[in-house]
Amino acid sequence: MGLWTLFITASMPVVETILITALGSYLALDRVNLLGEDSRKHLNTIVFYIFSPALIGTNLAETITYESMMKMWFMPINILFTFIVGSILGWALNWVTKPPPHLRGLVVGCCAGGNLGNILLIIIPAVCEQSGSPFGDVDTCDTNGIAYASLSMAIGAIYLWTYVYNVVRISSTTSTPDSTQPSETVPLLTSIEEDNVDHYALAVSEGDAKKTCLGKIKDWIVMVDKKLNLKAVFAPSTIAAIVGFAIGLIPQIRNLLIGDDAPLAVIDDSTSLLGDATIPLLTLIIGGNLVKGLRVSGLQKSIIAGIVVVKYIALPLTGILIVKLALKLGFVSNDPLYLFVLLLQFSVPPAMNMGTITQLFGQGESECSVIMLWTYIFASVSLTFWSALFMWLVA
Repeated sequence: MGLWTLFITASMPVVETILITALGSYLALDRVNLLGEDSRKHLNTIVFYIFSPALIGTNLAETITYESMMKMWFMPINILFTFIVGSILGWALNWVTKPPPHLRGLVVGCCAGGNLGNILLIIIPAVCEQSGSPFGDVDTCDTNGIAYASLSMAIGAIYLWTYVYNVVRISSTTSTPDSTQPSETVPLLTSIEEDNVDHYALAVSEGDAKKTCLGKIKDWIVMVDKKLNLKAVFAPSTIAAIVGFAIGLIPQIRNLLIGDDAPLAVIDDSTSLLGDATIPLLTLIIGGNLVKGLRVSGLQKSIIAGIVVVKYIALPLTGILIVKLALKLGFVSNDPLYLFVLLLQFSVPPAMNMGTITQLFGQGESECSVIMLWTYIFASVSLTFWSALFMWLVA
């Protein structure tokens, strides 16, 4: 299959994404105001709590088996590499461009954390449906591809909220003493109550200064919860992934829910119907959020250019080396679709949840909007090029 044919095949899902994103941007304009800030916030909340978990849970439950788990064990490690390499390049970019202290965490986060779920959920099914796709049967490609993308989204969310969240938190604290308190206006994440943080459960009398073992364990759990934001780590999508794994790997539960003859198949069908709404809604929200970046200026152009170079040149090239080395060492199977997903994880734009994280600390919200605007504009070209090249490499 020629490279030009692969390029046309790769461009189709990107064009589809651009069209739906453009519609979201149009609906978010002031003169239309069908997808204004409040509407996006409420819609994003519904997607966060209902649609996205439904998509992840059902796809993992339907496709995860012991055999597929053995095949996909390298994916969490591959995603970890994207965060490590992106972080190193992000810190180097900070050293070169010298942004304000409160933006350094944002720069590292945008370089390290990629859109490892939404973009893959859009691109992979669209690529599978193209006539020039090198991934074989459409139904098999679509089923396996959604499973890969769902696992990618779940693992990426864990890394994002355990690592990037804390990088931005530390960076925000350097400039604003009270910035560690999350914003009350963000509906997706609930701030930790101060009463719970300061509460110490003592099993001894008030006059006894020594804490029991149970009290020390509870204090340690509270401290870890405060530092790592465990409520964010165990977001609905992560919980849905755990449930999906449990259903897929436990035959008794799987036989009850999955399959045309399953007694409770209607639950899986209903959940799948909810999950089908995730991709178009997320794409519309992305388009609406990008409008905000058009209204903000003042961010150093060198920072934007540096992030674009890191995300769309340095990381994809590094990904080719890592995946080829893993294939040579026998860590991954020679499955074209699986290799394509591993490579694509190195070339996606910054995670949209970066906007949520900056809102939590009230630092860098406008700058994040500008970064998202320009990185997603360049993503339309970059994703087409790298997708075509990756398909050529794995085919």
